[in-house]
Amino acid sequence: MTSIEAVSRWVCGLIAAATVIFLMTPLIVTAAVSFGSSAVFTLPAPSWSLRWYEALARSRDLWPPVLTSLQLAALSTAIALVLGTLCAIGLLRGDFRGREAVVTFLVSPLMLPGLVIGIAMLEAFRASGLREVWTSLLLAHVVITLPYVVRTVFASLSLFDFTLIDAARTLGLTYPRAILKVLVPSLAPAFLTSGMFAFLASMDNYPISIFFTDAWTKTLPIQMLQYVEESPDPTIAAISTLLILLAIGVLVIGDRLVGLRRMADL
Repeated sequence: MTSIEAVSRWVCGLIAAATVIFLMTPLIVTAAVSFGSSAVFTLPAPSWSLRWYEALARSRDLWPPVLTSLQLAALSTAIALVLGTLCAIGLLRGDFRGREAVVTFLVSPLMLPGLVIGIAMLEAFRASGLREVWTSLLLAHVVITLPYVVRTVFASLSLFDFTLIDAARTLGLTYPRAILKVLVPSLAPAFLTSGMFAFLASMDNYPISIFFTDAWTKTLPIQMLQYVEESPDPTIAAISTLLILLAIGVLVIGDRLVGLRRMADL
């Protein structure tokens, strides 16, 4: 290894370490504040306590938004997995003009600001006469989770040999059973990965959800913002810490399931 390569590796490592510290510091500070006994955001904490988690457990205003967010995330992810897989298959196997434009259009919610998408969908729903809050939220969350599924499944399908389905049919399987026996297991890692990102994106979405919630139906990010405005104490840090743990848990479980799937394939 030359001196230039050694210096380059050292500089790259330093930049990577600085980036990790820059990204992780806010999360660590938030978690530390949530375990402090002080009623204000103070570090170092005068003493350590679980009082804010206890207050969180006693809160009656928090759990309905949590349940709403979980229901929306689970249902929108399930719908996005079905629609996104069908879209990916149609785009990959179809031969029509404007296919690349359709692919770009389907992933456009990832490129545009959330406020722009929220305003556009609000106007579209009003023009179509849709006023129901829950349905509006569900459709909006499907729109923002669909790109994760389409791009991930599309990339996985591009590596799949569709002649395997024909081979399964020649062995006596019907077309639906061939899909279930051959295609679905091959796409399981893509389903898992895209489903994780779609679920977390739905749980964490604020700029679009704010246009469709009301006083009776709120998602967790909307309730958290309201809580900060009304009573800014470390309870919000406790909520944030639990969301961080949720994201870590989802990613760890997903990684383990993908690993088990690869071992099963071997």
